[in-house]
Amino acid sequence: MNAAVSLYKRIGMDYWATLEELNRERARLDKVIKSLEALAGGRQPAPISRRGRKSMSEAERLVVSERMRNYWASRRSAGGGEK
Repeated sequence: MNAAVSLYKRIGMDYWATLEELNRERARLDKVIKSLEALAGGRQPAPISRRGRKSMSEAERLVVSERMRNYWASRRSAGGGEK
């Protein structure tokens, strides 16, 4: 005899009644889930977007390049050569 079956017989647990109760609970939960999905309108939550570096167009890169060129030229002319 299986150890689990002998345990159930010793403690007097009604195996079939427990299964029926669990199946009723599952049916109730299925109904609740369906009603919540209906309230949501069938919409799935928006996927979480990953934050990343924004790509720049060629024109934006040229503007940044010119700005940095001017910045470093002004730093060099200010005599910031010592470390």
